[in-house]
Amino acid sequence: MAGRLEGKVAFITGAARGQGRAHAIAMAKEGADIIAVDICRDIPSNPYPLATPDDLSETERSVKETGRRVVAKIADVRERHELREAVEAGLADLGKIDIVLANAGILPMAMSRPHDAMSFVDASDVDLLGVMNTVAATIPHLPNGSSIIITGSTAGMIRGTTDNPNMGPGGRGYGWSKRVLMEYVEEMSMALAERMIRVNAIHPTNCNTHLLQNDGMYSMFRPDLTQAGKQATREDAEPLFTIFQAMPIPYIEPEDMANLAVFLASAESRYITGQQIRVDGGSLLKWPNGPGG
Repeated sequence: MAGRLEGKVAFITGAARGQGRAHAIAMAKEGADIIAVDICRDIPSNPYPLATPDDLSETERSVKETGRRVVAKIADVRERHELREAVEAGLADLGKIDIVLANAGILPMAMSRPHDAMSFVDASDVDLLGVMNTVAATIPHLPNGSSIIITGSTAGMIRGTTDNPNMGPGGRGYGWSKRVLMEYVEEMSMALAERMIRVNAIHPTNCNTHLLQNDGMYSMFRPDLTQAGKQATREDAEPLFTIFQAMPIPYIEPEDMANLAVFLASAESRYITGQQIRVDGGSLLKWPNGPGG
């Protein structure tokens, strides 16, 4: 039985781990070949380690296990020419691109670190300009009827989350970027509507990836321990993660986002465009005015 994405090719950024890897595997299982792209090195302002070449190789291996083809390329989404090179490499091997998933993102919080304005620059360069570069590099090659999916965040919808003062300029840059992306999706969907190309954003709440599971985030959720000179742990923070959602869950899994992305990449969503779709366990409805609001 043919998969929902049989014969398609998906270009995915941030594909070495986390949501990006989940997207690659889920789409491959539905019949898509994959162009997997990641920076595979750290960014100095980002306090948690980013993906490695070994992580990207693991994504490549996982896709091949499904029986689909994969092209894995190291590229920095801040550099449009690197993305164009990744696009050309993918086209050379796989022949086309039907699906774009602009997923790469960082959250350079300044917990217990100097509040360096470069963290705002790096966050917006990756989370906003990186998305725009990804779309710009792929649009010339997309056939009519393609799908562009952009990873946003409920942080762009709920004030006082990543843009609270404790998160520093990097958190503010993250939240600002995600807010701007919502308008970008709507405008780009109109620009591409005549070609029947769909553009949608998917917005996770807390998601079980390295962006959430790191010491800086644990400290942000447990400032009482930080003030007492202790390093908060995952076990310390997880009960507070749960408070953020209306449903009694600490976070969603990357596969929850991938399930939605597969639908938006498939013909089942052929007339869905310009939408902001949350997978948030009710967090926005619980905190419409921000945490505690």
